Amino acid sequence: MHTRRHFLRSATSLIALPALESLGLKAYAKTSSQRITSPVKRFVCIGANLGLHTPALYPTTVGVDYEMTPSLAPLRELRNDFTLFSGLDHRAGGGHGNWPNFLCGKNLGETSFDQRLAARLGDATRFQSLVLSGGAGGSSMPMSYLKGKIALPAIERPSVLYKKLFASASDRARTEYLLKSGRSALDFVMQDATALQKSVSSYDRAKLEEYFTSVRDVEARLGRQLVRVNEAVPEVSYELPAADPVANNLMVELETIFYELMALAVQTDSTRVISMVLPGGGQTFTLDGKMLRYGYHNASHHGNDPEKIAALTAIDRENLRCFSAFVAKLKAARDEEDRSLLDSSIILFGTGMGDASRHSNNDLPALLAGGGFKHGRHLRFSQESVEHEQRLLGDLFISIERRLGIESASFCSASHGLDDVLL
Repeated sequence: MHTRRHFLRSATSLIALPALESLGLKAYAKTSSQRITSPVKRFVCIGANLGLHTPALYPTTVGVDYEMTPSLAPLRELRNDFTLFSGLDHRAGGGHGNWPNFLCGKNLGETSFDQRLAARLGDATRFQSLVLSGGAGGSSMPMSYLKGKIALPAIERPSVLYKKLFASASDRARTEYLLKSGRSALDFVMQDATALQKSVSSYDRAKLEEYFTSVRDVEARLGRQLVRVNEAVPEVSYELPAADPVANNLMVELETIFYELMALAVQTDSTRVISMVLPGGGQTFTLDGKMLRYGYHNASHHGNDPEKIAALTAIDRENLRCFSAFVAKLKAARDEEDRSLLDSSIILFGTGMGDASRHSNNDLPALLAGGGFKHGRHLRFSQESVEHEQRLLGDLFISIERRLGIESASFCSASHGLDDVLL
């Protein structure tokens, strides 16, 4: 009987044995990747763990003449650069535990949308993807997954991300050492797993075959990183603050720095896929010099209390103010072809929680910016239409993939796409 936990952890990966009857662990299956060429090259996703208070977000009207609501106010100057969607979701179950449905679709355990894109776009840059947390505790509320419900740990400190993006020569030497060590450790893990095949059930042997595929995928990923580890690192003039603002009452400061570093990552083409979760644990907010009476999580479970709703709306507006500044920065910057970085990037702000107060995962609000889509509108989709005509959040993902130059016909239960309204 094998009872100890088998795992491999290096500077760049975490891999565990699959869900064996005797070990209870999971692995993910290999996904193919290839270099993609498209006028739109990048995808950035921000996910709010506690959702957005939709009565303060959704306009009562649709189309181009919708009214700017309290939560949308920070985006007023960018009105023509984004689209607001209402009525989309994955028809998934409710509860906090199902919030990762946002990028995974209806079935938790599938590869999340950002990592599905990373497998196709990641070979073109130094980093296949960046997974971040714009607040303390983000790794306990993961948004990015590999197949088999393998959560990717999020970077929670700006200083760590900065060193990763703009490493010194000594830092790169250490990274190379760790990468090589990780590849050596894979041999041990494979030997360990192979030995298990002789003493486990047929079900477990099938899971181990999936695991071997996972290890080979990690080997390939480490190999790509080793090839690129000594490539020239972009020089930037950005200076980090003296300390990382990771305290629960400094979420806005942390978000702001991460957005600045994300913009640099896009400008330097260091990666083509970035995802950042905005966690909803014990965060508190001081806005306009006054601390809100209710913390983020408490306010999100408002039970229709007007004071809590006011606090939640203020937090949503502040998060969207930070998002707005990021979109504006990309709009003002130019890419290597002298286009706006916003035009060559797709930016999504969304959530897997439609109403945290009711633990509902229905009607997931989403804002889409950039990518050369037709913007400046509020698009509302009905869930009362004939089932085969209904549009899902996955249909938006299908159109995003196509815009990135990836052939796409389905995502989870979705198969239509939204090209007819976005292009």
